[in-house]
Amino acid sequence: MSEPYDKEKSKKNASRLKEIILTLRKYHLHRGFAPEKLYGILEDLGPTYVKIGQILSMRQDMLPKAYCDELTKLRSNVKPLDFQEVCAVLDEEYGCSYKEKFAQIDEKPLGSASIAQVHSATLTDGQEVVIKVQRPNIYETMSKDISILKRAISMVKMVSDIGNVMDLRAVIDEIWNTAKEEMDFLMEAGHMDRFAQLNSGISYITYPKVYHALTTKHVLVMERMKGIPVDKVDKLTELGYDMNEIGQKLAENFVKQILDDAFFHADPHPGNIWIMDGKIAWLDFGMMGKLTGRDKELIRSAVTAIVNNDIYQLKNVFLTLGTAKQPIDHALLYTDVDDMVSRYGNLELGNMNLGVVFQEFMQVANKHHILLPQSVTMLGRGVMTIEGVLRFCAPEINLLQILATHMSNEFFRNLDWNKELKRTGKGLYTLFNKVAVIPSQLSDLIQMTVKGQTKINLDISGSEAPLKRIDRMVNRIIAAVIIMALIIGSSLLCLTEIRPMVGDIPLLAMLGYILAGIIGGILVFFMVRKKKK
Repeated sequence: MSEPYDKEKSKKNASRLKEIILTLRKYHLHRGFAPEKLYGILEDLGPTYVKIGQILSMRQDMLPKAYCDELTKLRSNVKPLDFQEVCAVLDEEYGCSYKEKFAQIDEKPLGSASIAQVHSATLTDGQEVVIKVQRPNIYETMSKDISILKRAISMVKMVSDIGNVMDLRAVIDEIWNTAKEEMDFLMEAGHMDRFAQLNSGISYITYPKVYHALTTKHVLVMERMKGIPVDKVDKLTELGYDMNEIGQKLAENFVKQILDDAFFHADPHPGNIWIMDGKIAWLDFGMMGKLTGRDKELIRSAVTAIVNNDIYQLKNVFLTLGTAKQPIDHALLYTDVDDMVSRYGNLELGNMNLGVVFQEFMQVANKHHILLPQSVTMLGRGVMTIEGVLRFCAPEINLLQILATHMSNEFFRNLDWNKELKRTGKGLYTLFNKVAVIPSQLSDLIQMTVKGQTKINLDISGSEAPLKRIDRMVNRIIAAVIIMALIIGSSLLCLTEIRPMVGDIPLLAMLGYILAGIIGGILVFFMVRKKKK
């Protein structure tokens, strides 16, 4: 009974795969893979790939910055659904005509994205709301495309810069998991409730209320917010708003979301931040970042290390926060971290850009094949996005300075003197015990040395690559010596009349020349191939 269905599914997948291949051929992949080309391909392949591009734009540890910047453009509107399709989705979700729930729905969408589009509407009681309607069959479409992508990974080399850095199949799985969260509007409604709870005590922050009775997995109904996007500086200034005050409060709230709540808005672009009745209104909670307690503490440690020029601490953060996909060259990692810290060592906090620091942090992780958690890379993109907002509307506000101040205040706020004294006393006691045994350990070491029992274990970190190069060089020298010996030996044999003979040359001499030629040819082949790499 299931076989006809499987055949039909196979036909649909084959048809979609053919469409994908034709699109890839259209862009002439053999001529290179520039960021603009990747953007064009994802846009032409439709909503599924637009969403993939949006998610990839936040992964600077996986894609080079130029690609991430280009893919950010995919946030712009995609082709909207026909209004009749929107009505059909509403009728199916409610099990009745949408007119029983809404007095009126504007046919023209407020916005259209890869997964859903938004319409303003009025409830039967006259309340103005916004309806977020999911595109029909988007889950099935994305599921099919993800399945095809997994099969195509082995055939299509997507971006050469990242081919050795990440497991593409794992990336596709991560993208699919993120998209599935965004496609569950009940989860987004939960995000809105949690955000409201965490920010309920802040007088200058507001957010839309969720109408849970009208919200389903594919339809989200929320309060209609009427405000001005934060980047409309001229209009806000004309209305009497102080942009520095707005920037200060926006930055403080975003830092609170990161350090206190561990639950932050992952897409804080101007379209999602409005000014409404003197308050900052946060919109669109489909993409929220969540930090574990461990990740939050490591981020604090990273900021502290950069501020204090602590190379060892920052290196340990790299190794603890991410997952190494290849053996780590610790000496090179230390050098890169040192270079990064030294660039900011003499700068005042007010002159440092947290987004740039995050970007460089991810680039170092990328270079050393350290895969960072998705939550951290989402935070990096969020920080860069909100710093762009601040640079435009309140350039005097520095996010890193506010973050450092928040951490400092938090430290003194949570400082427990009794606990700190006990910890210090315990540390001094442990140190005293260790110091006390040093003389006896030194005496044992001297006695072992005198008796010839001392052994030294030497581990040269990061030496694997140089040793491999030396090994290859020695092998080539040995091959060259063998070739020389064969040529000289064969030449000496030519002075004799050892039989059998090939013409005037002894057969053994001929074989020696041939073997020398073969070894020489192999040696030259590998040397030329190495240069091309």
